[in-house]
Amino acid sequence: MNTIDFLEFEQMKKNVAPFKVGDTVKVQVKIVEGDKQRIQAYQGVVISRQNGGIRESFTVRKISNGIGVERIFPLHSPILETVEIVTRGHVRRAKLYYLRKLRGKAARIREKKYVPIAK
Repeated sequence: MNTIDFLEFEQMKKNVAPFKVGDTVKVQVKIVEGDKQRIQAYQGVVISRQNGGIRESFTVRKISNGIGVERIFPLHSPILETVEIVTRGHVRRAKLYYLRKLRGKAARIREKKYVPIAK
């Protein structure tokens, strides 16, 4: 591991939720307004994840008042408070850009069935 990789590894967040493309997530974002800070929730479907390491980012799409809104978040950014997984989605693509053209029920994503392992 060279020096740059070591410095990047130190700055990466350790407690990142293991979400994938197709999952519905709730992202808690720090908003700074003047000298005040607040946390704003942004909930939607993860339609893509890019890059890796400290440069990793993901795109979340939600429908707000009938209009599709997409927001790109750097995964290891200090403005991200938490990323919570609301539901797991079952998709067979790495990028879900086709959801941009779909409306209503056609834009739904199948929910992944979770079967706990019996011990």
